Amino acid sequence: MTVQNIYDLLDAVAPFATQAAFDNSGFLVGERDAEVKGILFALDVTMDVIDEAVEKGANLIVTHHPLMFDPIRRVTGDTFEGRLILRLIREGISLIASHTCLDQAPGGINDALAECCALLDVEGEGFVRVGSLPEPMAAGELKEYLAAALNTTVRLMGDPARKVCRIGLCSGAGSGEWEAARALGAEAFLSGEIKHHHALAMAEAGIPCFECGHFATEEPGIFALADALQSALNRVQYKLDVYHSAAGAYGMGRLPGQAE
Repeated sequence: MTVQNIYDLLDAVAPFATQAAFDNSGFLVGERDAEVKGILFALDVTMDVIDEAVEKGANLIVTHHPLMFDPIRRVTGDTFEGRLILRLIREGISLIASHTCLDQAPGGINDALAECCALLDVEGEGFVRVGSLPEPMAAGELKEYLAAALNTTVRLMGDPARKVCRIGLCSGAGSGEWEAARALGAEAFLSGEIKHHHALAMAEAGIPCFECGHFATEEPGIFALADALQSALNRVQYKLDVYHSAAGAYGMGRLPGQAE
């Protein structure tokens, strides 16, 4: 199975054509006809992630966040991205990124986040999901609930006594989607990062908001993507090593099943 074969399977899960205009998802480093021996999934490419790929014998890395998000004019060892790209090339490791296309995809980042939060009756499209808690709770209680569900530290902005049930969400730096979530009935909103002016607007609207960390809100979707690819590989009767990694620019997350 080649890098192009894997690209095609990932494209079927989260079509690259659906990525936002500002994005740089897709096949970023390597050769399309290279035979894939193993795949490492991670949120970001870092030197630690490349080290792990080399250790595990993976010659393809699939990430959420792309390299070269902003255009670059040279690839040298003088820059962080340049060093990463040069290392990937030296190690013979290809790179595919599935960013905003995976954010929006059914079963992608935001659906995985809603599932982690145990939300019911989830609806929405694009980058936004809205669902109901198993039972209403005060915003202060919800802060602790989310901290446990996502294994992270949560910052609440709003009245901790306000009762909520219908929750809107958008992973990563998604606080700008709060109005779309409110239009779908959200009584509270969570994202990885909450911009100050969005927090003020939500406060005026009486909507508590929860800043849960960029890494914590997107990590679950990486595992979902790896599982989706493994299912696709099984359907087309290929056996390939697929590794999950929680390594990223924001530190190490806990893998499912690991002790805290």
